[in-house]
This record gives sequence, C-alpha cells and structure tokens, in this order.
Amino acid sequence: MINRLKPWLLAFGLLPASMTVNAQPMQFTEPVTLTVGYVPGGASDNAARIVAKALAKEIGVPVVVENKPGGGGRIAAAELKNIKKGQHVLMLGNPAVTVIAPIVFSDLNYDPQKDFKPVSLVTEYSFALAVPASGAIHSMDEFVHWAKTNPKQLNIGVPATGSLPHFFGLMLADRLELKPEIVGYKGSAQLLTDLAGGNIPVAIDTLDTFIPMARSGKVRVLGVSSEQPDSNLPDVPPFHKAGVDIRATGWNAVFAPASMNDETVTYLGEAISKALGDPTVQKEIRSVNLIPVQANAAQTREAIEQFRKQWEPVVRESGFKVGK
Repeated sequence: MINRLKPWLLAFGLLPASMTVNAQPMQFTEPVTLTVGYVPGGASDNAARIVAKALAKEIGVPVVVENKPGGGGRIAAAELKNIKKGQHVLMLGNPAVTVIAPIVFSDLNYDPQKDFKPVSLVTEYSFALAVPASGAIHSMDEFVHWAKTNPKQLNIGVPATGSLPHFFGLMLADRLELKPEIVGYKGSAQLLTDLAGGNIPVAIDTLDTFIPMARSGKVRVLGVSSEQPDSNLPDVPPFHKAGVDIRATGWNAVFAPASMNDETVTYLGEAISKALGDPTVQKEIRSVNLIPVQANAAQTREAIEQFRKQWEPVVRESGFKVGK
C-alpha cells in the first residue's frame, strides 16, 4: 500500500520572518539569469517572471528569464549542472525535474541532490480530479460509486505519463482501492478538450489547469488535494473533507548550480523570500492561480527532502520507467 502523503508545505512553506537566517548583504554587478525549462506562458514561466521582477528589486540588478524548453524541463536542468563557478545562473525547477526524473529516467545526465543547491521555494499548487460537466457525476461519492460499478470504464487522463498528476492519480486510486487505467496525454490542452467532450471520463491535473473550463461550465471539478478549498473554486471540497484521506501539493522552487558558493545561495534565498513577502507580489502570483510560498535556502532544503521521502515510494512502486 502507498503511504499517505502529508501536507508538508504547511509545515515548511509559510514561515514567519523571525525564523529565517539573516544573510550578509551582497553586491551584484551583473545581471542574474533565471532559466525555465518550459515554453513561455505556462505556469512555470509565469511564476519565474514574477519572481525575477521581484528579486531584481531586492538585489539591484536585472534578473533575466531564459526559456530552455525540452525534455519536460530536463534540458534546462542538465545545463544548470554545467554552470561554472562565479556565474550567477539559477533555475526554476519542480518535482518532475528534481524528484521524479532521477527515478524514472535511466539515462538522466544530472543528479539533483549533487548537482543543484535549493535556494527558495516560491509557489505551491494543488491537484484536482474533474469530470465532464455534461455527465451525471456531481460529487466524489458519486464518482467512487461509478468507478467501483464500472471498473472497465475507469480511464483517468493525465497531462503526461510520468508527471506529478500521474503519480498523484496512483495515490488517489490506492486510497480509494481502485485500479484505473492511466491515460497519458501530450499536455493539458488535449486532455481538457477530451474531458470537456466526454472522450475521457475522468482527468487529474493541477487545479489551475481546470479553473478556466470549470468557470465556463465545461468541466466539473469534484475535489482538490489542498488542506482548504481554493479561492478560485470555493465550492469544490478538499478530498479529505469529501471522504478521501489524502492531501498533496506540488511546488516550484529556485535552484542554483552546485558551483555557486553557499554564501550566495543563502543570500539569494533570503532575498527571494523577502521579495515574496510583498503583498503586491503575492497578488501577482495568485493572479496566475498559484499560491505564494516564502522559505529560505535551509527551509527549502528540508521541505524538498521531506517531499522526496513521501513521493519516492509512490513512484518506485508504480514501476514506471523511461529509457534504457
């Protein structure tokens, strides 16, 4: 059985300033680069641009976002590994690149635990389960009844095989004692189209992905993985309040190459955490359907380690592998 995922970001994410380390001020004379392993306009890119603008105000030099899409973020990660000492290059990373990839890709050419240094968590997000709005399922209870009555029809669409929504789907199915067929898509766009059209009966993705179609009445979100209801869809209950004892969040965090000295990492972690304490910045982050998180480098390392301990067994138990 898969162990229950704990709401670890509640413990490590939103911490009072009095608990942070006071890093020594540093003088930057050249721009800082923040790489993103995805195309412009997506959730990671949106988060990176908000963080870059806020960080630039704190450190007094431009922070330039560079998109290096490909390989589900792994190309940007591999490039970060090779950054030389003295270069101020950072990466906005997520669990898919830093926790899941080392387990499922046998030919991965970087080791997140050796090649990167966590700098600061910046956002978190929830997962959600949705069905076509035209269907007869209106609640988690009704979904579970349908799933157990029609096991051969239980196909759950996810944005990609090997993605965090894929593994959250396995956790949820384990909790509900279901055995679904996971159907991987090539991104969220086609998944949403098929869900709204009734071509796939159920979908699991990040909550922000479903919000536009839920608001327009094309899909129905039945539950979210957060501790509390999301302000964007306040009538949708958290799973644990709908009879399913599960809580989970994903995140975006800034990483530095291992070549960056610890003093700089600590300073940048403090600067990002301070920048994200600005209510205006928090409002910007919430406007793209993400949740702002403040954490310095030490807190980020601990939080990611806890996340790794909770998700690694799920991924390994799935047997999912890519590559040789």
